[in-house]
Amino acid sequence: MKSYYDLIDQTFDFPTNEFKVNGKYLEFHDVPLKDIIQEHGTPLRLTYLPKISQNIQSAKNWFEKAMKKHKYEGSYTYCYCTKSNHFSFVLDKVIENGCQIETSSAFDIPIIRSLHQKGKINKDILVVCNGFKRPLYKQYISDLINDGFKNCIPILDNMNELDTYKEDIKGDFKVGIRVAADEEPNFEFYTSRLGIRYGDIKDYYKEHIEGSKASLKMLHFFINTGIKDTAYYWSELSRFIYKYCELKKVCPTLDTIDIGGGFPIKTSLTFEYDYEYMVEQIVENIQWICNKSNVPVPNIITEFGSFTVGESGAHIYSILDQKLQNDKELWYMIDGSFITHLPDAWGLNQKYILLAISKWDHPFHKVNMGGLTCDSMDYYNSEAHSSEVFLPLIEEDENLYVGFFHTGAYQESLGGYGGIQHCLIPAPKHVLIDHDENGNLVNRVFAEEQVEQTMLNTLGY
Repeated sequence: MKSYYDLIDQTFDFPTNEFKVNGKYLEFHDVPLKDIIQEHGTPLRLTYLPKISQNIQSAKNWFEKAMKKHKYEGSYTYCYCTKSNHFSFVLDKVIENGCQIETSSAFDIPIIRSLHQKGKINKDILVVCNGFKRPLYKQYISDLINDGFKNCIPILDNMNELDTYKEDIKGDFKVGIRVAADEEPNFEFYTSRLGIRYGDIKDYYKEHIEGSKASLKMLHFFINTGIKDTAYYWSELSRFIYKYCELKKVCPTLDTIDIGGGFPIKTSLTFEYDYEYMVEQIVENIQWICNKSNVPVPNIITEFGSFTVGESGAHIYSILDQKLQNDKELWYMIDGSFITHLPDAWGLNQKYILLAISKWDHPFHKVNMGGLTCDSMDYYNSEAHSSEVFLPLIEEDENLYVGFFHTGAYQESLGGYGGIQHCLIPAPKHVLIDHDENGNLVNRVFAEEQVEQTMLNTLGY
């Protein structure tokens, strides 16, 4: 009978840059996962920090190359969108790689303060403040600008937001405007709830910004479905650039566009996406429309979140037991929960790269994977490339370990961190993996597995 290795080898172009098998054990970026499991146990959350730097530098190179090829006269700036993963070790890597920051809510601003107090950033850093803003968020933005963060730029999401800044900010300041994009044709709504209507922007600028102490620095837009080579994406991008050109003719201070985030990450070993081609097409389209409109090309900002941090993450589980619930449905029970640890998989039907970590020399069969909660939706039974999951047979020689890979974005943010989890299933231990100054792999525990007392305290016991 064929082994699990044979299955993967015949189904995919394997090994890959990220994954290879050493003997019968899987390695992730040359990290021997078996050794990590022996040291730390399961369930386990891993973050491989060098991957963050690698993706940032790749994107910077793609834009640099495209701009050079087309003699594009604007600049490129890589912003990290903090909502994807707020942890300090991520922001440290982001700052190390010369990135700027995009925020989404009031409590992002104290993160900026903390980074500044520790000497990791200076007051020149670009802070793009997005989101529909409650009073505290607007107050924190105003305070930041008043304290000398002159490149803190609130992106106006509605027409009343500017009034607060005019009142609270001393001296001149910069703003951006978010353009409300049309949603994809099959979406439930026609136009995004975020931003200001396309047809209102020019009049709004003339009536509320022109001649005031606010200067319009950038236009912002974001396509919810991401940067894809589709007629819908190119149509929305073109519409956005035409609006930039229209506004630039009456607003000399406008010199930047923020095209948001949306680069996809690998959710399957069959993943194919030509990043370089897409970047070149974006740069070429912007330049063509600006030249046609006799307008100087804008500086370009992106806000990559999942692309920055997603592929650095992994979740590792032991298979606790198997249960045959009828003639053909075999369940592998993991020592964690999809609902609490990987809420994207449960709530959005998001797929991840799922691979066995041990037993690659064993035969395989079709399984369903079940989590520990008593919720019937706590399961995983299909992959991005097929509607089935295959894993090695469980035999007595050793435990079967499995890994979900590229889980580094959003999971704590969506599932909650350090608080109450469904059925009181604890958050897993979190280990960071990096290279030391000699290039050797090192790991450290960022957080131990959640303990009962923290939950009981939250619940008032």
